[in-house]
Amino acid sequence: MQPRNMSMSGVVDLAAVKAAGEAKAKAEQARAEAARQGGSAAVPPSALVIDVDEAGFERDVLQRSAEVPVVLDFWAEWCEPCKQLGPLLERLAVEYNGRFLLAKIDVDANQMLMQQFGIQGIPAVFAVVAGQALPLFQGAVPEAQIRETLDQLIQIGEERFGLTGIAVDADASAADAPAERPVAGPYDALLEAALSALDAGDLAGAVQAYKNVLADDPAHPEAKLGLAQAELLARVQDLDAAAVRKNAAENPADVTAQIAAADLDLVGGHVQDAFGRLVETVRRTAGEDRDAARLRLLELFEVIGAEDPRVMTARQALARVLF
Repeated sequence: MQPRNMSMSGVVDLAAVKAAGEAKAKAEQARAEAARQGGSAAVPPSALVIDVDEAGFERDVLQRSAEVPVVLDFWAEWCEPCKQLGPLLERLAVEYNGRFLLAKIDVDANQMLMQQFGIQGIPAVFAVVAGQALPLFQGAVPEAQIRETLDQLIQIGEERFGLTGIAVDADASAADAPAERPVAGPYDALLEAALSALDAGDLAGAVQAYKNVLADDPAHPEAKLGLAQAELLARVQDLDAAAVRKNAAENPADVTAQIAAADLDLVGGHVQDAFGRLVETVRRTAGEDRDAARLRLLELFEVIGAEDPRVMTARQALARVLF
């Protein structure tokens, strides 16, 4: 869905923001003025999560959105799902290190904002980018989906509006951070076991070996890549390639068929075909079908690697069909 301008009647007037081009110009002007005055000071991690009310909305959200995407978390004390989602968003705000700002809005105390955003239920999450409001999601959604949404939001902010985020005080980060846990490992034996299992055709064994590494070190790059590749091979090993491709060609609306064909495309080295197939599937579907195609596409990105230019291109295409 596209970013939309929202009139905050009684709170702040957004009528002047009529298009992305004008919003971008405003953002550029604000950044230029900040640079002329010596730039924005670095903030501590605690400043990446703020409470916002109607009186401070223009200053804390609209003006700040000229330098960083502002994510709005509409919540209430009585809302049980909010108690799950809120802490997760706060943790991600610190983890993303200034690439977005989290603004928490208590709907009980800010009914006008709730009405102006057209919120029917909470938790509800929006973003404001260069003065434009963008609905993100409603309800307590999985962390993986939230991360993907945030990544796309940040990408749009950078590509369309040149938003580079806000500087975080490294010293304050170190002071606020808990004592660093010693790095687990080494993992040579487990990684070697995974490779041996792959060589022997024991894909289940390889998957488990990589998961054993990731259980201790969830960000281990070699294990993440190996797991994605082993899981892909496990999915396609018993497929009838001809039947899968025939089914996908005859049933373009069948999401399961398109996902299976995309797996085969990637294994066969047709990376762009696999990505293009799933981006198109995301474009023409909705609900659970869209989520299934999107999540499989993200898994295939892991197989190829985030820095591959084909992945970068596909991420941009995915962002265009989602927003």
